[in-house]
Amino acid sequence: MQSEWATNAIMMVRQDEELESPSPTIQSLVARARAGESDAFEQIMVRYQRQVLRTAARLLGNIDDAGDAAQEVFLRLHKYLDRFNQEREFLPWLYRMTIKVCRDMARKSRSGVTTSLEQEQESGNLDNLSCRHDIEGEIGAAQERRIIDEAIATLSEKERAAIVLRDIEGLETREVARLLGSSETTVRSQISMARIKIKRYRDKVLKRS
Repeated sequence: MQSEWATNAIMMVRQDEELESPSPTIQSLVARARAGESDAFEQIMVRYQRQVLRTAARLLGNIDDAGDAAQEVFLRLHKYLDRFNQEREFLPWLYRMTIKVCRDMARKSRSGVTTSLEQEQESGNLDNLSCRHDIEGEIGAAQERRIIDEAIATLSEKERAAIVLRDIEGLETREVARLLGSSETTVRSQISMARIKIKRYRDKVLKRS
């Protein structure tokens, strides 16, 4: 006969296993969303909304436009989810949709960078810095991001997409080339030129300040 301690221990292990049960895969969420489960689509949104917003903000250079773009991305995602080939990876497909939406918006309206320190705080981009209790560090980091964002906004559309996907989103060069419908050689050239232009812009701004 099991002791009370042993019984409680087994129950605790089982509870831990339940708590540590893996989150649903994106394939299962897509399948459920395509079957009409709104909760599954909401989980997809929660899982990827920050990623989409961050990418859109870098591509468009404007946090307000990025919010509109992210909303449009998920509207299109909901509309065209049944076209997704579940044998392929989901994230590249979502990146491609985000790039297309941002390109459409950029063609309609060209706007400058309006990201401020307050907007950075509201968007949660400074959350990881706030724990340091270093206000000067937060401001300095926000200014650095602002300069980089401004520099990215001066790039051509193709250079901007390449540098955002490669250096900010961390995709491999071959994946960036596939998403942009270009060759790896062309993408490497665009990334190299973008890095040079960003550095020149940053050096110029810092020299003036």
